[in-house]
Amino acid sequence: MRVLVIDIGGTHVKVLATGRRQRVEFSSGPKMTPTKMVAAVRAATNGWKYEAVSIGYPGPVVHGRLLVEPHNLAHGWVGFDFKKAFGQRPIKIVNDAAMQALASYQGKRMLFLGLGTGLGSALIVDGILEPMELAHLPYKKGRTYEDYLGLAGLKRLGKKKWRHHVGQVVMQLKNALQVDYVVLGGGNARLLKQLPPGSRLGNNTNAFLGGYRLWSKTGATSTRGRFVH
Repeated sequence: MRVLVIDIGGTHVKVLATGRRQRVEFSSGPKMTPTKMVAAVRAATNGWKYEAVSIGYPGPVVHGRLLVEPHNLAHGWVGFDFKKAFGQRPIKIVNDAAMQALASYQGKRMLFLGLGTGLGSALIVDGILEPMELAHLPYKKGRTYEDYLGLAGLKRLGKKKWRHHVGQVVMQLKNALQVDYVVLGGGNARLLKQLPPGSRLGNNTNAFLGGYRLWSKTGATSTRGRFVH
């Protein structure tokens, strides 16, 4: 099956399909509605052939339903009919961090943290995927984890202090969730000079591999009805 994978971020939308080597990318941001996103994707992929669509969404998703509007995009996403927008093709939607986590997993207990515009998170335990929403939990001085580790935190703190807090948070969450390892993905992970103990870098292209794996017929079914290899 040929799958179109759409990775929606607060800064960019990235798109790739089965059999294509070069992804396409365009800016998102606070004015990006789902209608604008679909129009841009369809224009950028004109002539591409695909039978199904995977979407990584920057917010909580349960059983393919968007629960809240995204923090870094325009409103109108909750309740949007993506299937109709993509010509009645079957659609699978998961949290964007969960989609990256799917392709980063190498067994046992893994925590995935996406260091991007916001802070994505997902947990996989013995092949079972559980998308998480750690970003908006309180961390320090009345601010959240995302306030420190997201793009706004990077700009406010500067790289040196931001790196320090990344290390602190990784160790806190690794110990609290009792995971065997942490995978750090997202566009800002490349800014880390030294990785916290027990962590490794992910690859942003993993979002596309994760999107393909959503349609795999093998693997263990997660608590949210998804598949993990």
